[in-house]
Amino acid sequence: MAEIMKAFVMKRIGEVGVMEKPIPDPGPNDAIVKTTAALVCTSDIHTVAGSIGERGNLTLGHEAVGVVHKLGHAVKGFREGDRVVVNAITPCYLCENCLRGYTSQCTEMLGGWKFANVKDGNMAEYFHVNSAQANLAPIPASLTDEQALYCTDMMSTGFMGAEHANIPIGGSVAIFAQGPVGLMATVGAKLLGAGLIIAVETVPHRQELAKRFGADVVIDFKNQDPVTAILDLTDGLGVDAAIEALGLQVSFEGCIKATRPGGTISNIGYHGDGEFVEIPRAAWGVGMGDKTIRTGLCPGGAERMKRLMRLLVMGRVDPTPLTTHRFNFSEVEKAFSMMKTKEDGMLKPLILFD
Repeated sequence: MAEIMKAFVMKRIGEVGVMEKPIPDPGPNDAIVKTTAALVCTSDIHTVAGSIGERGNLTLGHEAVGVVHKLGHAVKGFREGDRVVVNAITPCYLCENCLRGYTSQCTEMLGGWKFANVKDGNMAEYFHVNSAQANLAPIPASLTDEQALYCTDMMSTGFMGAEHANIPIGGSVAIFAQGPVGLMATVGAKLLGAGLIIAVETVPHRQELAKRFGADVVIDFKNQDPVTAILDLTDGLGVDAAIEALGLQVSFEGCIKATRPGGTISNIGYHGDGEFVEIPRAAWGVGMGDKTIRTGLCPGGAERMKRLMRLLVMGRVDPTPLTTHRFNFSEVEKAFSMMKTKEDGMLKPLILFD
């Protein structure tokens, strides 16, 4: 008889709960990780709302760390009991898209996103990792589980937003929204040498964190039009780059309007509603404004994790102020509900496993 574990699942659109499932077994190239800590992501909220379609009893979660429980016989370089982190994106590194360099789009568009999409996620006592040798990364002894967790998505995605924005050293960038990913995009812009970092945010605690993480100016969009304010700050020219970190039509339009000709709009927001995302025609130069729109999915894989953890070890960034709440796994439904409403100023809830 298979051993049983508890998992937090999407029962159907709009309904979640904890249920028992068999502990998975690894294939020859896979691993099973015993979860020690995880984070709840807003992407899970979108999934339960139906943004990627109906799912039945799908285990949620894509941000988790733990210890190796079992290894497939072909996996080298790891032992049972090793502390490991696994990115939210787990490419196969064998398909055409991976070989072309688009590992996040493994096999098909968004195909690198396997956890809580095309397979069970990792908000469970144990979780399965495909292509383990390429996707497991050992956690340095000097890092806590909480620190390593932020490499799985928030840092990887936020930094990608800055990397894709092509910010010239000393250049200007506006980041629309300062949620967890937007805040890490602010850190990424600072690390890449931006000379003027403008954050657009209305929540006071997020505004404070934006300044702490490197924003030079914070614009409260409830008090002033952010595009007008950005143009005023840049002598009417617009910024070299804008990062959309919210996934709303209004913030995407703001990025287009605030970016100067030759600039880049880097989209990392999850556009979970509606059939279309519209581009403001005039601000786009009626299609000829030399403005690049770059999209991307969180870069995955062990090498990405190792580099991000190096930044943590060397003290270049500390993402843990994003943790606003802590829960035991037995309270995961409460954590999920609060993440949905952003109750009590929630940014990221840390889930601890016994």
